[in-house]
Amino acid sequence: MRRKSVIKIIVLGYHNIGCRCLEYLLGKNENVVAVFTHKDNPEENLFFDSMAEIASSAGILCYTPGNINYPEWVAFIKELAPDIIFSFYYRNMISREILSIPRLGAINLHGSLLPKYRGRCPVNWVLVNGEKETGVTLHYMVDKPDAGGIIAQEKIPILFTDTSYTLHKKMEKKAVVVLDRAWGLIKEERNERIPQDLSIGSYFGGRTPDDGKIDWNRGNLEIYNLVRAVTHPWPGAFCIFRNQKMIIWECEPVSMKGYSEPGSLVSFDRKGIIVAARDGALLLKRCQIKENEKLGGYKFAIRYSLHNRDIFT
Repeated sequence: MRRKSVIKIIVLGYHNIGCRCLEYLLGKNENVVAVFTHKDNPEENLFFDSMAEIASSAGILCYTPGNINYPEWVAFIKELAPDIIFSFYYRNMISREILSIPRLGAINLHGSLLPKYRGRCPVNWVLVNGEKETGVTLHYMVDKPDAGGIIAQEKIPILFTDTSYTLHKKMEKKAVVVLDRAWGLIKEERNERIPQDLSIGSYFGGRTPDDGKIDWNRGNLEIYNLVRAVTHPWPGAFCIFRNQKMIIWECEPVSMKGYSEPGSLVSFDRKGIIVAARDGALLLKRCQIKENEKLGGYKFAIRYSLHNRDIFT
């Protein structure tokens, strides 16, 4: 059996990116002494893997503190005396007291090309804003979110057809690539630490399901980007149709000659439902009103007997 690394590692993490990075370290037989993750929220769509299960399978103690910055947890981490702390999609800010414990520093993996898209939900925000490229960044953690020196980055092209799910799957793979590229240098204390210029970066906050409300007075590309940014397994973009919440899971922008009132039904056929936007229109290809009833656009039109006076708000 290969001897474990003498470097003591604590991993904080959640979601699939956290799982893939933890699996990478375990696959390298590194000395992960503890894992900290979050308790699953039953109201959240838990489509991702469990770090707690991976830690348990490897015989590693796993903890789910409500607030890792409470004094008792700080004291416990000091007792563990880690040489390095990794954060892989851990959702909470870490206190300065914890960040100062490991001699090799505390390192975070963020889902953007820092200093752009610091903050929360970067995979969704880059799609909402119609970006053509994003990436993953390994960086040191400091008091400000996602603001410490950069160790390594990997770029990810964003296709016009990418959704939040497909982009997240790309990030899972690149997260392991960037960690593998930097880990040997980090252990030998030969890695880069490039300061971030926050003046040329950007910061975005968290998103809520209500942020998925469609404004038909926006352009068709803006609406398309919103839909693909929050489609399944996220809560979905929505509008109001006949006083009911209608979720639009899939659509595509289409050009349209002549003016129609934004939000008005233009037509429907077997390809789907065409609804006017401020400029152009959207072809709605998959929609939902009732729970567990996702319908193709044409089936939706037939089921709800659409007619030319219908308005989506």
